[in-house]
Amino acid sequence: MIRVTVADDQPIVRAGIAAILAAEPGLRVVDQCGDGETAVRQALDLRPDVAVLDVRMPGLDGVAATARVTAAAPEVRVLLLTSFGLDEYVFGALRAGASGFLLKTAEPQRVVDAVRVVAAGDALLDPAVTRRLIDHYAAAPGGSPGSAPPAALTPRETEVLVQVARGRSNAEIARELSLSPATVKDHVAVILRKLNVRDRVQAAIAAYETGLVRPGVR
Repeated sequence: MIRVTVADDQPIVRAGIAAILAAEPGLRVVDQCGDGETAVRQALDLRPDVAVLDVRMPGLDGVAATARVTAAAPEVRVLLLTSFGLDEYVFGALRAGASGFLLKTAEPQRVVDAVRVVAAGDALLDPAVTRRLIDHYAAAPGGSPGSAPPAALTPRETEVLVQVARGRSNAEIARELSLSPATVKDHVAVILRKLNVRDRVQAAIAAYETGLVRPGVR
């Protein structure tokens, strides 16, 4: 059973999200609230598998709440929902440790799937958010393609990290590098540990920031 908390300052939206999730087999909404401070307390007291947070909430916003939750309870995965695809929210959320970021225009099933994905320890970004992330690094100064890996990765781990940064799944990486999916999964786990990051999104950011990967370069 995946235990979920929901925080949104709009009661109708909050109730709708909770109802969608509660109707799904294997998901249980354990609490709801309408502000960031309460969302943090819920996450720390209840230790849900996933905390679904609105970005814009009174007092403590969703990005700041994410940072506090992930620092104090790293086992709690955070999925942020927002009506605004603005860059400052996207990058702030990712740096704060969010495991997922979806626009509220997403289909209900997409939200359900996102909760399952982040609960499993993976990461998920709305396609529009992914484009913003890539555009950001395309415009930013950085290292050149082929720069040194951001940590003491083996050549094979570096190859896998490059594929992760390009948004490829384990199955796609396995086909690209002629490896088994299980081997790719093991490599990804080692990469996350060596980079000291929570998930694939954070690993991708590290690859872009160091210049190991540049947008548009294959």
